[in-house]
Amino acid sequence: MIEPALNPESGFRRLRIDLTYDGTNYAGWAKQPDQRTLQGALEDALAKILRTPINTVVAGRTDAGVHATGQVVHADLPEDAPNSRYRPDEDIWDLAHFKFRLNQILEEDFRVLDVSLAPTNFDARFTASSRHYRYKLLDGNQDLLPLKRLDAATWFRPLDVDLMNQASQPLLGKHDFLTFCRYREGATSLRTLLEFAWSRDSDGFVICDIAADGFGWNMVRNLVGAAVCVGEGRFAPGWMEEILEAKARVSDSYVFPARGLTLRHVEYPDASKLAEIRLSDFLAEPSF
Repeated sequence: MIEPALNPESGFRRLRIDLTYDGTNYAGWAKQPDQRTLQGALEDALAKILRTPINTVVAGRTDAGVHATGQVVHADLPEDAPNSRYRPDEDIWDLAHFKFRLNQILEEDFRVLDVSLAPTNFDARFTASSRHYRYKLLDGNQDLLPLKRLDAATWFRPLDVDLMNQASQPLLGKHDFLTFCRYREGATSLRTLLEFAWSRDSDGFVICDIAADGFGWNMVRNLVGAAVCVGEGRFAPGWMEEILEAKARVSDSYVFPARGLTLRHVEYPDASKLAEIRLSDFLAEPSF
């Protein structure tokens, strides 16, 4: 188990970095040998500016092809970090300019939205209280237009949003979501689902808004796939609750494509509550 470091070591400052990205051409967040990854791209950019290797901690390790409009990471930077070779009089801790320099280095499908000094006890992963995702789906064998293709998946049968909401609502609250999580050694599948709602937007897309204290591996895309089975009439609305309680994993065929999934927002306690957090609060396996 990875344990949180709620504050940086002496001689370092912790930054909170807010990000957005199109995950289409990345092999997910986590660094992998010989793969283009989001973590690799960000840490390479930080290393170019700081002239030393920098490690990051992320709020949610998105899979290959998953997007984000509100991802959060933290990074601990040495207080004596050097100024730019080209602008030696410029303060390295001018965070607006630091953000500008990062975006100069990163590709256009990956943007830094904000850089700030993290409050006391802030850990991007362990102190997150909830993570909010959206899944976007075009049903009924409609044509997905080229300029709207990046963040949406398609389905050939029409879907009944009301049936999908009936199926989803009983799953709210704290449950063991083993049924919908791909196995990961040492990880818990106990989660608190805060939102799981379906709607249809003005362009005809079926939208799933889902939030929890954390999600297991493939959990969101498994839940979406199961709800689609109800929405197309294959199973009754009570089927999702039945298989949740049975704790028998559903087939990987229910995992819907990554392209329709976007991490929209990560919530944290306010600074005063963060200051009260103790390391012992996180000794159990965290939600992720």
